[in-house]
Amino acid sequence: MKNFVVKTIANAAALAVAIWLIQDIDLAGDSTGKKALTLVLVALLFGLVNFLVKPVVRLLTLPLFILTLGLITLVINALMLLLTSWLAGKLDLSFHVEGFWTAVLGALIISIVSWALHVVLPDDKD
Repeated sequence: MKNFVVKTIANAAALAVAIWLIQDIDLAGDSTGKKALTLVLVALLFGLVNFLVKPVVRLLTLPLFILTLGLITLVINALMLLLTSWLAGKLDLSFHVEGFWTAVLGALIISIVSWALHVVLPDDKD
């Protein structure tokens, strides 16, 4: 349970950095509290998408992974961010990613921030 909370906080922080740095990734809300709640819900949704969908996509793109020496992972992460944005729209969460290249840049920022937070934050496996 502790690991789940830590990963959700790390996802929320990584998403917050991407929202802060990239103009075309939007998180709207009337108040700071509402924005924070939306951010946590989007982080949970992002974690769920990465847990359920990403392994299937990675398995299906294994030949491309080998051919591109792993660079396809950035495209897969961008697609997971776009899927999260689409699902957030369906769930009436005010989070939106505008376009594929914005998602690629956002995925790169989220990956870097997540890696840095993984180094700093405790993990059950460590």
